[in-house]
Amino acid sequence: MGAEDQRIRRSWLIFAGTFFALGLISAMRLLGGGAGPLDLAMTALIVVVGFAAIRHRLAVQQLEEGRRAEAESFARILQGLSRSISPDAIVGAIVEELGIGTAADHVVIVRRRPDARVLEATLVNARTGGSTSSTVFPIGDLEDPPSLDDATERDPVGIPIDVDGDGAPVEIPVDAAPAGRPRLGASVGAVAAGGPPRSGRRMPDVGPTAAIAEPPAVAIAPRPGRVRPPDPRRLVAERIAKRARAVFGLRHTLVAPLATDAGQIGALLISRRTASGWSPSAQRILNGAAIEASAALSRAYSHRDAEARAATDGLTGLPNRRYFDEFCALLARRRRAEDTVGVLMIDIDRFKGLNDAHGHVVGDDVLRAVAAAIAAAVREDDVPARYGGEEFAVLLRNPTLAVAVDVGERVRSAVGRLDLHRFGVGPVSVSVGAAVADGPDEPIVAVVEHADRALYLAKRRGRDQVVAA
Repeated sequence: MGAEDQRIRRSWLIFAGTFFALGLISAMRLLGGGAGPLDLAMTALIVVVGFAAIRHRLAVQQLEEGRRAEAESFARILQGLSRSISPDAIVGAIVEELGIGTAADHVVIVRRRPDARVLEATLVNARTGGSTSSTVFPIGDLEDPPSLDDATERDPVGIPIDVDGDGAPVEIPVDAAPAGRPRLGASVGAVAAGGPPRSGRRMPDVGPTAAIAEPPAVAIAPRPGRVRPPDPRRLVAERIAKRARAVFGLRHTLVAPLATDAGQIGALLISRRTASGWSPSAQRILNGAAIEASAALSRAYSHRDAEARAATDGLTGLPNRRYFDEFCALLARRRRAEDTVGVLMIDIDRFKGLNDAHGHVVGDDVLRAVAAAIAAAVREDDVPARYGGEEFAVLLRNPTLAVAVDVGERVRSAVGRLDLHRFGVGPVSVSVGAAVADGPDEPIVAVVEHADRALYLAKRRGRDQVVAA
């Protein structure tokens, strides 16, 4: 028990003791027979106030228990997020505690995938903690500019308009306004008269033939101040929630946006089957979970981006040698008996002379063009990489030696067809060495060495050719 709780408890004991003493005195006077009407009234008041105090104490205890449970639930969410480093782990850390803390039946997390322009929506049954459905939403639900139509299921939003230019704002509920209503900036009096706005604000340019709509037939009431404009992130979250309700068949929902410093990345949604309202505690837990989940996803995405930058060649955009070596090591551990591995080693012919003659800037342009040609020529499952300098490597998945040579020839032809005149350079060529593992037990490092020897053999034979080891 904390110091604050102890103070509250002592205050309550003093309060209860005082009423007990007053009640005892009143009872003694009544039993003594000397009590008058005023004593009876005072005794009744003491009893009523005593019962009210007891109900107040019980309500305070219930509120304290609710706040304590809310804080504990939120702390568990934070603890789970602190241990999560991947987006999927973050989703898992949120779901269970969010469902318990808010009494939700389902939790839906809609987040933008960092590797594709799609929204990944995952619905989880909060009662069982197991994923029940996963699908993809259009990226437009997140990226399209929000409109007030996205909040049609929420309370009407008012637009403040100055009347007669005196600065006294009024509201026209947006939900009641027709499609042709004047936009923000027109005054009511000006629109009714069909003339220019008298408040000094300019109407949007709607073209010379556009007609000014009649003012909507709605009640206009004075307001003490301006209406706060809707939060665009909240509107986008409502739009995503509307999509989730339609796709997953949800009914009673509560939503909060997921946003990072770079912008909004999705929404966090809870739902229940019953139509009972959501408690303020549920709203606070959802908002807090959305803020912390946004921060955790931002860290995970930043970590992934940092790893990607560390594994990517900054000049060509291809994986670098570090990534290539790590991928080969990973593949070696996961190879099955029926898997085969091949390697192409590729080197740009006479690149040093080209670099010396035209400069490093042109040399970099040529490297980028050759890298793009290699990436376009290899198969979908193959892994091209910049191995170092003007040398490239390609890891081939499950090739025969004939397939490896064929891919090498496609690379050689693609590079030979490059039009480099815009850089002031004529055609370039590459020499390619190809090798395929003899069996699943042959180390991939050995295959790379065989391909490298075949590459130098292609160089000695005159360049611009593919040689198999």
